[in-house]
Amino acid sequence: MEKAKSGSPYRWAVLAAFMLVTVAVEVQWVALAPVTRAAGRFYGSQIGQGSPFGVDFLAMSYLLLYLVAALPASYVIDTYGIRVGVGIGAVLALVGGLVKGLFAASFAAVLAGQLVLALAQPFIINAATALGVRWFALRERGLAVGLASLAQYLGIVLAMVAGPLFVVGDPSRPDYGAGVERMLLAYGIGTAAAALLSLAVIRERPSEAVEAPLERQGSLAGLKTLFASRDYRLLLACFTIGLGVFNALSSLVDSVAAHIGVVDSDGLIGTFMIGAGILGALVIPILSDAAGKRKPFLVLCMAGMVPGVAGLAFARFLAPDPAGAYLVARISAGVLGFFVMAAGPVGFEYAAEVGRPAPESTSQALLLLSGQVSGILFMALMGVGGLMGPVLTGFSLLSLACLGGSLALRESALMRESAAGK
Repeated sequence: MEKAKSGSPYRWAVLAAFMLVTVAVEVQWVALAPVTRAAGRFYGSQIGQGSPFGVDFLAMSYLLLYLVAALPASYVIDTYGIRVGVGIGAVLALVGGLVKGLFAASFAAVLAGQLVLALAQPFIINAATALGVRWFALRERGLAVGLASLAQYLGIVLAMVAGPLFVVGDPSRPDYGAGVERMLLAYGIGTAAAALLSLAVIRERPSEAVEAPLERQGSLAGLKTLFASRDYRLLLACFTIGLGVFNALSSLVDSVAAHIGVVDSDGLIGTFMIGAGILGALVIPILSDAAGKRKPFLVLCMAGMVPGVAGLAFARFLAPDPAGAYLVARISAGVLGFFVMAAGPVGFEYAAEVGRPAPESTSQALLLLSGQVSGILFMALMGVGGLMGPVLTGFSLLSLACLGGSLALRESALMRESAAGK
C-alpha cells in the first residue's frame, strides 16, 4: 500500500477506519441496553436471582474496566504508537465481538466477550487525539478529533435504533425476548469486519510529517508536565464536573424524567440529548479550527451547559403542567448535549496543545477518566432516595463553576503562534 504524504487523502481513510472500529465497540457497549427487559427474559434462567452480574452489568463493565485500563492503554499508545495501540484494541474487539456473537445463547460467554470488548475500548478511544496530531495539520485537528468523538455517539445511537428491530420487546407475545442471538451475531460480524479493516488501513503516521518533529515525553514524565500546567489543571477540573454531570444525567435519564413528572417516558429526553450532541460535536470543532482558537469555544460550551442543566433541574418550576415541563426538559437536554458533547473534542485538542510535550493519549485519557469517576459518584448520589432534586440543583451550581473555570483558561500557545504566522 502506498504511503500517505502530508495532505494526502489517505489521512481520511485512516480516520474513517478508526471511526468504524470505534462505532463497533460502542455498539457492543450498549447492545442490550435498549432491550434490557427482553434480554433479561431470554437469559433469565442463566442469571441467578439477585446476581450483580446480570444484563445491566454488561454496560457497567465498560465504565469499570475503563477506570482500570485507561492509563495503561494510553501508555501503550504513547510508547509504541497508535498502530500498535489501536491494533491491540482491534484484536480484542474482534475476539470479544465474535465470542458474544457465536455463543450468544450462553450468558456466561456473552459476559466474557463483553469484558474483552470493555478492555478493547480504551486502546481505541484514547488514541483519537494522537491520531489527529500524527495525521492532520493544526487547522484540521479539531475536526478530526470531533469526527473521532462523533463515532462514539453514532455507535450508541445505532445500538438504540437497531436493538428493538432485532429483538421482540412486547411482553405479551409468546416469543418475548427472541432475536437476541441474531442481534449479537450481526453485531459480532460487524465488529470483526471493522476491526480487520482498521488493522489493514491504520498506519502510524504519513511519510511526510504534518508538523516539525517534537520530542514526546514518556507517560510518567508526561503526567508531571500535565499537572504542572495551570491551564491543563483548570481544564481537568472543568471536565471532572462537566463530563461527570453529563455522564450521570445521560445514564439516569429515565430517573430524571420521573423526577420531572413524566409518567410514561418515551426516551425523547435522551434522544434530544444525544442527537443534538452529535450535531455539536461536528459543528463546534469545525468553527474552532476555522477561527484558529480553542478558548472561546470552550467558554461557549461551558456557557451553554448552564441553561441546559438548569432546565433539567427546574423544569417542574418553569412550566405550569407536566406536559410543559416535559417540553422544557427535552429542549434543555438538547442544549446540554449540543454544548457538552462539543466540548469533548475541542477540549481534547486544547489539552494536547497546552500539555506539550506530554503525550496526547495521556492528556485525553485523564480527561475521560476524571469524567468517568465523577459520573459514577454523581450517579450514586442521584440514586439515593429523596436526593434527586437537591443533586440536580447542585449540578446547576457546578455548571456555573465550570463556566468560571473556562473563563480563566488561556489560549494555547500553539494556536497563538499559528495566528501570528510563526
